[in-house]
Amino acid sequence: MNFSVMPALLLVMLAAIAPQASAEGQAFPLPAPLVDMAKKPGLQEAVFAGGCFWGMQAVFQHVRGVVSATSGYAGGAADTASYARVSAGGTGHAEAVKVIFDPSRISYGQLLEVFFADAHNPTQLNRQGPDEGTQYRSVIFAANPEQQKIAKAYIEQLSRLKIYADNIVTQVSLLPAFYPAEAHHQNFAARHPYNPYIVINDLPKIDHLKRDFPGLFVP
Repeated sequence: MNFSVMPALLLVMLAAIAPQASAEGQAFPLPAPLVDMAKKPGLQEAVFAGGCFWGMQAVFQHVRGVVSATSGYAGGAADTASYARVSAGGTGHAEAVKVIFDPSRISYGQLLEVFFADAHNPTQLNRQGPDEGTQYRSVIFAANPEQQKIAKAYIEQLSRLKIYADNIVTQVSLLPAFYPAEAHHQNFAARHPYNPYIVINDLPKIDHLKRDFPGLFVP
């Protein structure tokens, strides 16, 4: 995921032909979840995985009501939660993002809408864009049984309506633990907006977020 700096004009051209984050055949906008979480006082957390955490973090950092988004690893053990080990595959981890959100400003169901519409392609199995391996799989790591119930219900809802041309492969499981990634991976897209990987794969996601959820988008 490391590229040298390229001329700005070439980056713009590459971004213009980059594939959308969402799946081909998807209808916009996505329907709101029929099952959602009631508003509760206090901040809550949600963990999502769907490809390189650089882009996932960047998308959620532009969502109203999100207090913070942290890149990291989930699904494996503590002693293998490092970029070198996870990117080699076989640790059970997925590159993930922990989202701290204010449920008085955005619901868990709305976060799921963003996740499925613009943060990644939920029909790609064990890969996302140019990245391949189980560490890039689509997973919702629910913080509690209520989130797990809502996530599963939304996947069933989208599948029943045949929102996507292909089947949704997103897994849903309770979060065992979340391990923050190394410091140089945090806020990578914001710090390296001209990195070719970011321009090609991640900046379009932010553009689509602004298009699809103007009421939730924050600059």
